[in-house]
Amino acid sequence: MATNKFDLASDVEFIKTPPQPPSAFEAQDCGVPTTDSPAIHNAPLPAEGPGSESFSNIVLGVFIVGVPWFLARLIGGGFKTKIFFGLITLFPILIAYWTYMSSFGPRINDKARFPGRPIDSYVTFKDPEDQAKWKGRNKVPIQTFSELYVDGKADIKGDALDILEYRHDWSTFSFTWDLFKFILFTFGPDVIFHTKEQDMEQIRPNYDNGNDHYSYFLGPRMIYTSGIISDTTREETLEELQDNKMAIVCEKLQLKEGETMLDIGCGWGTLAKFASVNYGAKVTGITIAETGAAWATDALRKAGVPEEQSRILCMDYRDAPKQKYNKISQLEMGEHVGVRKLTGFFRQCYDMLEDDGAMYVQLSGLRQAWQYEDFIWGLYLNKYIFRGADASTPLWNYVRSLESAGFEVKSVDTVGVHYSATIWRWYRNWVGNGDTVKAKYGQRWYRIWELFLAWSVIASRQGSATCFQILVVKNLNAVHRIDGVSSQFGLSGALAKAKAAGKALLK
Repeated sequence: MATNKFDLASDVEFIKTPPQPPSAFEAQDCGVPTTDSPAIHNAPLPAEGPGSESFSNIVLGVFIVGVPWFLARLIGGGFKTKIFFGLITLFPILIAYWTYMSSFGPRINDKARFPGRPIDSYVTFKDPEDQAKWKGRNKVPIQTFSELYVDGKADIKGDALDILEYRHDWSTFSFTWDLFKFILFTFGPDVIFHTKEQDMEQIRPNYDNGNDHYSYFLGPRMIYTSGIISDTTREETLEELQDNKMAIVCEKLQLKEGETMLDIGCGWGTLAKFASVNYGAKVTGITIAETGAAWATDALRKAGVPEEQSRILCMDYRDAPKQKYNKISQLEMGEHVGVRKLTGFFRQCYDMLEDDGAMYVQLSGLRQAWQYEDFIWGLYLNKYIFRGADASTPLWNYVRSLESAGFEVKSVDTVGVHYSATIWRWYRNWVGNGDTVKAKYGQRWYRIWELFLAWSVIASRQGSATCFQILVVKNLNAVHRIDGVSSQFGLSGALAKAKAAGKALLK
């Protein structure tokens, strides 16, 4: 394996995605419906945890206001004393309330039946104190387990994805002090500032780990975004899923030969190559990662795409060339922009788009009706995988930002289950390359990504996280909406299915 940090496709050996190993646990009726599609990893225990339905902001507000009022009254203080106590009790109250509710809040529903196996059927702890604390039916907080597992202080009995599928049986989603420390002293400051220097410091090292690192799970297409399922009755390859997605991007954009296209956050340039070769577009790709830019440029030239047609630039999105493009794409790049700066980023895109152009936005999202597990998974991801990425939100916030920037939303597709199918294949590639990864990066690094990928298969399948495909145009009177009707595939696809079934006419 090449060790040059600018390793190219010719330096990397890709494996065929291995099959998922069989479950170590006997299948049983869990009390709720399950699925059996070969396109995804089907949940054997699709249970719900505690979450927003039992969390009361009113009760929390009463504590935040009532406790300092009571303390001030107790000592005979006035308004300034109440403010003082309010400031010093705010975070302790928040921490206490979130900890209590995440530990003792009721499940959103209790229809799912847990197997009831002891924790040591799933997990073993190496420290005698940990082993004594969590045994039998004593469940471990999943955030605590994740830290112990990453540090080599806990092991799993079998396949990580298989074990996590039964996490409701052996873990809790209680918030821990370590979690709060990360929120207060790392995640919070990252959200507030998001400077260009901060993004360079946090993002570039992540993507410049080495192209081989990402090849261990992304496969030959080297695309770090969700693919798309086209057939739920068979297991499409990872490459098929990604080709499906790239074709959809180009068709939604109505990309034509000779048109200029800006791909922001282009990664390893595969979409730029796809659009250049299959659609004859003139693509400018932008990435912050030097290794990705080198790979992408090499791939374009080897595909016979001249530099006069398409190019890859290594730069921050804020430094993108100030020119007009017919089409703009950004696939899961907005998460690194930051929630506070998202509208400004979209406005920058607006200014670079021709008035009759279109922009394709693919963004990771979170559900509004949250469960505590959603937050714990998201913070694990932020701590170990996407440091500084904080813009994943429910759909309404993306729509608000896009509309505030001057865009009109033309179509939205939610593709979370497609992401689950994609990450399932990434996970199997990573496990299949396990010995190679451990030899080069060590066991800890292998486990960080093993747990992230396995957990993400579940999160995107069950709705903890999802992904939105959003097509937008400029909200101008002079935009001829009629020209975009043919790209509204949600409408045309539904009508075509009804016509094919002979159900499109009222007789």
